[in-house]
Amino acid sequence: MERPHADRPITVDVSTTFQPNVLVDNVPPDLILISSDQVYFYVHRHRLLAASCNTFNGLLTPTPPPDDGSTQTMPVPEPSDVLNVVVHAIYHIPVAQFMPPFETVSAAFDALVGYGASLQQLAAPGSPLYILVLSQAPLRPIDAYALAAHYDLIALATPISAHLLAYTLSSVTDELAARIGPIYLKRLFFLHHGRTEALKALLLRPPQGHEPMRDCDVIQQQRLTRAWALASAHLVWDARPNISINMLQAPLLQLERELSCALCKQALRDRVSVLVREWASIKVTI
Repeated sequence: MERPHADRPITVDVSTTFQPNVLVDNVPPDLILISSDQVYFYVHRHRLLAASCNTFNGLLTPTPPPDDGSTQTMPVPEPSDVLNVVVHAIYHIPVAQFMPPFETVSAAFDALVGYGASLQQLAAPGSPLYILVLSQAPLRPIDAYALAAHYDLIALATPISAHLLAYTLSSVTDELAARIGPIYLKRLFFLHHGRTEALKALLLRPPQGHEPMRDCDVIQQQRLTRAWALASAHLVWDARPNISINMLQAPLLQLERELSCALCKQALRDRVSVLVREWASIKVTI
């Protein structure tokens, strides 16, 4: 084993954001958090205590220790990637640029709760933690939703739910359902069911007929109604809550090829136009 040389400097890994010379509220750091993988975070006791309802899980005293010129050090069980998210959240500093994986973000939420922090405040709309979780939603929508639901963060769960319109609800495992909880799971099911039922209701209304004419009597107009009903049935059969406007209007507009009456063609185009506007107005979040 190599013995340390007296002249060899001792090196430590220090957080890129929370360094010894960083002033907060015009105060230098008075505490060093040491992660489980030995990364040093120079922080401020008053900031940690202000964000905690349990004196940072009992690790800090309400009053600072006597000032002897040294900086207090405190090992914590979290690895540096998790602690990095925790401290950034407490300081309300953007953290998304580090692109932490979802598992790190989830562990940071658990750690924040353990340290007595209020997720309702730290993950409020517009906060760095809120933005961080939303950035995870496109790639991990059900996991991000479960995280927000588990901690009853409705303001966060709502925009995340828009990414779940294509999600197959039958694939929700028992473990995932337990983490989401009955209230938020019901809201997600109602979102899917509500949009599907709304689509059915919209498609029930066929194009409006016109006064019978020599070249287009009632019988001919009924052909359009039947064709609309058949195309609608196919759409409803395969419909998902995230069906796009293009996939919705394309098979309906194709019905125009079977029409020779200019009034019927215009009625079809008008009905599809209204249908598209109505579908776009249907709620896409819980």
